[in-house]
Amino acid sequence: MPLEPTEDDRRALTRLEEAMWREESRFDPAFMERHLAPDFFEFGRSGRTYTRAQSLAVPRQPTDAVLPLPNLCIRLLDADTAHVTYFSAVTCDGVVEHARRSSIWSRTPQGWLLRFHQGTPYER
Repeated sequence: MPLEPTEDDRRALTRLEEAMWREESRFDPAFMERHLAPDFFEFGRSGRTYTRAQSLAVPRQPTDAVLPLPNLCIRLLDADTAHVTYFSAVTCDGVVEHARRSSIWSRTPQGWLLRFHQGTPYER
């Protein structure tokens, strides 16, 4: 029988995933330090791989993403590991870029930590 996330887990993970797209939290060093796991890495929409250090070093920039995140789905892989998927629509230089997104979060005594993220572009 698949594990179902609690309503509290759904709220927390939705808030955290959306916070990664909000300029005030995405570029807040304390927020990002608190929520990126020490071994975090990302396969970006560009196809490049980003380390935690590279993700933390991204300079502040305007972020124009559609929120709430379209097609957000949360499933538990085990009691303390969540897989979050959704579509993103982000406007960059007047062009809307679409991607399918996938994140792996781990529950810790301090809260949820983002371990992995991937963005795969697609055309609408």
